Amino acid sequence: MVFEGSRKTARAAAVIRPGQGRIRINGFLVEALPNYLQREMLLAPLRLSGELRYKVDVDVDVKGGGTMGQAYAAAIAISRALVGFSRSVELKRRLIEYDRHLLVGDPRRTEPKKFGGPGPRRRYQKSFR
Repeated sequence: MVFEGSRKTARAAAVIRPGQGRIRINGFLVEALPNYLQREMLLAPLRLSGELRYKVDVDVDVKGGGTMGQAYAAAIAISRALVGFSRSVELKRRLIEYDRHLLVGDPRRTEPKKFGGPGPRRRYQKSFR
């Protein structure tokens, strides 16, 4: 079964199947990720799932965005895959209590730049009246 997650411009697709608890992100085991924060973010839904963690293998394919956006997108895909695979209302409730955005997603996007300034809100300064 394939489950998807997205954050900003990052898109993740998770394939879940019965197994021994291996979680791969773009072919790499999640325990081998160098960034501690990303690793913890990806392991949070697995910790909340309890024993289900050791009964399934999850392969996640992530594209686009930055490193943290990809980590969030993969965490969302993993959470949705675990809930969809187990069909557990209890797991869904636990995930929503921990962090609602693990299942629902976050709609915020970057605001486009506008004229008259360096960014979307800030304006160039002037030294006269």
